[in-house]
Amino acid sequence: MSTVNGPSDVVWDVTYACPLRCAHCYSESGRRPARQLSHDEMLRVADAIVSLRPESVEFAGGEPLLIKGICDVAERIARAGIAVNLYTSGWTFTSEMAENVIRVFSQITVSVDGADADVHDRIRGRARSFERAMNALALLDDLSGRRTASGEEPVEFGIDCAVIRGNFHQMEKFCTAIAPRLPRLRFLTFGAAVPSGLASRPGFSDHELLTNEQLRTLTSAEHTRRLRSLVPASVRVTTTDNFVLLMRPDVVARFGFPLMQVEPDGEVRAMPIYEGTVGSILRESPAVLWERAVARWSDPFVTETLSAVRSMADWAEAARRIDHHFGSDEVRRRMNRRPAYPDGPNRGGRPAPPMKRDTSDTTV
Repeated sequence: MSTVNGPSDVVWDVTYACPLRCAHCYSESGRRPARQLSHDEMLRVADAIVSLRPESVEFAGGEPLLIKGICDVAERIARAGIAVNLYTSGWTFTSEMAENVIRVFSQITVSVDGADADVHDRIRGRARSFERAMNALALLDDLSGRRTASGEEPVEFGIDCAVIRGNFHQMEKFCTAIAPRLPRLRFLTFGAAVPSGLASRPGFSDHELLTNEQLRTLTSAEHTRRLRSLVPASVRVTTTDNFVLLMRPDVVARFGFPLMQVEPDGEVRAMPIYEGTVGSILRESPAVLWERAVARWSDPFVTETLSAVRSMADWAEAARRIDHHFGSDEVRRRMNRRPAYPDGPNRGGRPAPPMKRDTSDTTV
């Protein structure tokens, strides 16, 4: 957690390539250049991350499993004694891939944003995305069963749901309809979607980010106990409002902040959910980049902007201000090109656009 010695956790968005078109995508993946490095360059980034000696590194994106040789890159970090975790939509999962993934990654999180195909596929903007996520989970469940049968440790896998108004009503259904299908499921996490990327758009933040009342319900002890009562004791259920990612200045000054985020081309973000980088981990010392990031957290503009946040609506406005202030010209142009919401999931009678059809898989 120390901001002096470096981050305890690193999130590496290894690519912006993605077959899905999620309405709330934080990285706007699938809608912009992948910015993916060559294999040798990725190994160099892996070595730079190792030099920081974090406790864990999460491979995210985009869809990490679109990258050829991604397990080799992850293994480079794992061999240094650092836990490497995978965050995936499960779109490209096969039996062979699952075998490789569980060999390298300490934890596999499958992102599922609906307890049925109708809700999940609309949020994800791609037909059959729910089916493919369930297939990935079933493969991991089967492999975990085989491992425990042979005396090995189970596969540490589970589900993460980004909670918005359009799926808020489905949390119990995750526990009663999905968890029973996966007897070896290890965890189920419900985290409020945060105003980053497409989720910071005015329309989306107004219609889909959780209200203060919903946030209180999400994280209440009574609600969490209720969810836990609906799943086997072996499943860890957690709920969070994700307000730690706000990086409120008074909280950061007191407790520090544990996370560094690396973009696909090696640029390091000053603050994980906000635009604005401090340099390239391929060309500069990772320790120096961390120092620059820490300095940004107490920048007068950041302090003034984030100290005023009292709700999700405030947070979304603050995120847009920070992104515009610290983002590059390319970032500002991308912000100006963002489609107006609704362009994805909706409630209240607005028609949703056609979903992208399941044709050939996207590859990089």
